[in-house]
Amino acid sequence: QVQLVESGGGSVQAGGSLRLSCAASGGLSSFNALGWYRQAPGKQRELVATISISFRTNYADSVKGRFTISRDNAKNTVYLQMNSAKPEDTAVYYCYARGLLDYWGQGTQVTVSS
Repeated sequence: QVQLVESGGGSVQAGGSLRLSCAASGGLSSFNALGWYRQAPGKQRELVATISISFRTNYADSVKGRFTISRDNAKNTVYLQMNSAKPEDTAVYYCYARGLLDYWGQGTQVTVSS
């Protein structure tokens, strides 16, 4: 059974940085795509960034130039480096993996204060 476990969330002031990690059970190569989504209170879950098995990346317009998604297959871990954080980045961040099925982590809270 696939498990995704996020870590690295917390509180940061506007302009600061955080790095989220998502550790996956099993090898990352079994997933066609990995990514991060987020959900703010009262809003729908939205895409933040994805990275394919060929390391192609895709970002939401709101985070382009500030966030970087990466993957370390040797560590079975996906990362989201968040720089120049803004209050509107405040949300629960979820790790996502697409294989034969879709898998989600439990989420990690990120709070950016102004």
